[in-house]
Amino acid sequence: MTDFIREVQYPSWLANVVMVRKANGRWRMCIDYTDLNQACPKDSYPLPSIDRLVDGVSGYALLSFMDAYSGYNQIQMHPQDEEKTAFIIDIGTFCYRVMPFGLKNAGAMYQRLMDQVFKEVLGVDLEVYVDDMVVKSTKVFEHCQALGRVFAILRKHQLRLNPEKCSFGVQAGKFLGFMLTE
Repeated sequence: MTDFIREVQYPSWLANVVMVRKANGRWRMCIDYTDLNQACPKDSYPLPSIDRLVDGVSGYALLSFMDAYSGYNQIQMHPQDEEKTAFIIDIGTFCYRVMPFGLKNAGAMYQRLMDQVFKEVLGVDLEVYVDDMVVKSTKVFEHCQALGRVFAILRKHQLRLNPEKCSFGVQAGKFLGFMLTE
């Protein structure tokens, strides 16, 4: 628990918990950060155009679809901002040490990080939309090399994938709600 959240005394911000059912039937604990989000300026970092990403993957024979495992939770919060994420449950008051879901700027911050982390391979081997990734290539050997480059970057930055949502070396798959094929 100490890697993810920590107990906090007398926070200046406090939010309530909301339980949300995920697509796989499991439950995700979310925090209602409405008040905190209203007080924060908007991060205007642009998300990539979905049309551009889909077009950027068309024409490739091999695709690998990857999803970051609890992507936002892989980003450490700045220590000064941790207590702003405080929430209350029946056993106490806690705050996040990692970026939680529900923050207004989480998507923009995560996309900025992904753009920085993968800058060497973006548009060439890989397309990324927040925590959804697709590696693309035309031949098996090239695909293995591209995956190797992407995995090396993931390891270097200690980013983890969700194996339940990954598929490797396929000819078609769903990305951002679109069915991608050669």
